[in-house]
Amino acid sequence: MKTMAPAAIKELVGQVVGTSAWVEVTQERINKFAEATGDFQFIHIDAEKAKLTPFGGTIAHGFLTLSLIPLLTQESDCPRPEGVKMGVNYGGNKTRFLAPVRSGKRVRGVFKLLELDEKRPGQWQQVMETTVEIEGEDKPALITEWISQFFV
Repeated sequence: MKTMAPAAIKELVGQVVGTSAWVEVTQERINKFAEATGDFQFIHIDAEKAKLTPFGGTIAHGFLTLSLIPLLTQESDCPRPEGVKMGVNYGGNKTRFLAPVRSGKRVRGVFKLLELDEKRPGQWQQVMETTVEIEGEDKPALITEWISQFFV
């Protein structure tokens, strides 16, 4: 993990700053997400019914894919700010779900730094264009501008 001063990371605005390892989206993970959220739509949890859809099998919830961003970030080679005491999610812009993630597929994140600003002394806000790619597929699962804050 490469650590850098926040001011040095700010100089990377406009660049792809990291790519994550591939993470498998298993049916077990999909089922646990359904349990946690109460979203039991058959396309996520019923393999037999889902086979009859254009998806040909179960797919991950779009919000499950979105919720993998912290894991994908952690599993990436993105530079980390030095001296971070805490980080928090702040929200998102322009989130689009572009392709379904079929059960058993692997995804990874590609991260492009769009903004990094110090809002208050020691409180930084970054906007990262995050693309969640699906292994072996041309179209990504989602693209979002994810906003987070970290405190040093």
